[in-house]
Amino acid sequence: MTARLNGAQPYALGLFRIVIGLLFSCHGAVALFGVLGGVDGKGGTAATGAWPNWYAAVIELVGGILVLLGLGTRAAAFISSGAMAYAYFKVHQPEGLWPIENSGEGAAMYCWAMFLLIFTGSGAFGVDRLLARRTSAQGQRSTEQTPVAA
Repeated sequence: MTARLNGAQPYALGLFRIVIGLLFSCHGAVALFGVLGGVDGKGGTAATGAWPNWYAAVIELVGGILVLLGLGTRAAAFISSGAMAYAYFKVHQPEGLWPIENSGEGAAMYCWAMFLLIFTGSGAFGVDRLLARRTSAQGQRSTEQTPVAA
């Protein structure tokens, strides 16, 4: 059973990355474009350039899309995790010690989910993996075609 689960690990990780990226990018789209009810429930958006809301929304949208696609996953997850850590400690934590008290569950969960992706990478179904395969295949072809000098 363990061997079967270990064999499925890249696929489970890839699905995890896709779901986290989709949900994270939705948060950015809500704040930037007012979709899905907007920030105020009436289609409102974050004011352009407003610190930290607008910048957080840009990180959420762009970082979420990159994580969703599995493109530059580790770098996007690093920046996204840091943004959520900032959101938790500067916005939520002053309201109470525990995430359940200060409504910071989302920021904490996204922070740790993105932190996990920093170390695991994109898993299956990611553009990162496709590019790595293509690069390694090209490297193997070039070494095969290189004549040996005597």
